[in-house]
Amino acid sequence: MDEMALKSVGVVGAGRMGTPIIGHLVRKGFATRACDLDPARAAAVKNLGAQWVASPASLAAECDAILVCVGFDAEVRELLAEGGPLRKARRGAVIAILSTVHPKTVQALAREAETQGLHVVDSTVCRGGEAADSGTLLSFVGGDKETVERLTPVLRAYSSDVVHTGGVGTAQVAKAVNNLILWACLVADHEGLALAQRYGADVGALRRALMLSSCANGPLDKWGTQTMAWADDDMAIVADMAADAGIALPQAEVNREVCRALKPRRYELDLYGRRT
Repeated sequence: MDEMALKSVGVVGAGRMGTPIIGHLVRKGFATRACDLDPARAAAVKNLGAQWVASPASLAAECDAILVCVGFDAEVRELLAEGGPLRKARRGAVIAILSTVHPKTVQALAREAETQGLHVVDSTVCRGGEAADSGTLLSFVGGDKETVERLTPVLRAYSSDVVHTGGVGTAQVAKAVNNLILWACLVADHEGLALAQRYGADVGALRRALMLSSCANGPLDKWGTQTMAWADDDMAIVADMAADAGIALPQAEVNREVCRALKPRRYELDLYGRRT
């Protein structure tokens, strides 16, 4: 690695996505450290060959790059706000927000951290847990060209595709658009297959055939596996972004409501569209 290379990587958040990412970083030769609010996750991190660190502040002081894999906007702000633990990172460190948050959150934090010589970018991921396990995530990354180029070898440790979407915040925009379309497809898949079932069609055969047609989509391909764990949070971010932009997204608004009802009985086609 050259002098500008990011050699040591820290991961804040060792959950469903963070843990396999940690494993891939170790296998690619990065000196990897990790921390999480849940100390029970330490064993899994150590088993992957990474070093467990007691706190985000300790991790920040030891790493060239830091990947933030926490759940919510408020957690990201707490980590990176003035006086926050990640502000203790060494000057020149790159801090990548993998969490799905509002673009303005990342942009504001990036401006603030820049005064301390820290480079905050957003690097959202798509394709879900199975892709995290196999190291085939799609990473969107938003930031200046030089910082993105420095970070890309880290992202390629767990991503088969890395797309530079533009300036800071644009990776969050890309992820929001992905999620908007993702949940719209899942709702449409339910409606189409529920209708087909009512009319006696072989739903399994039809689904396989539709994957060969012009309506092929990711949720249809992975039918039966989506947990919808973050659907409402994803669509809340989309709604906030639309309001800030001053545009109406009527289909997204409807899909958000449908997803709320769909989540507890997803894939139960006999129940879809029936009042209970």
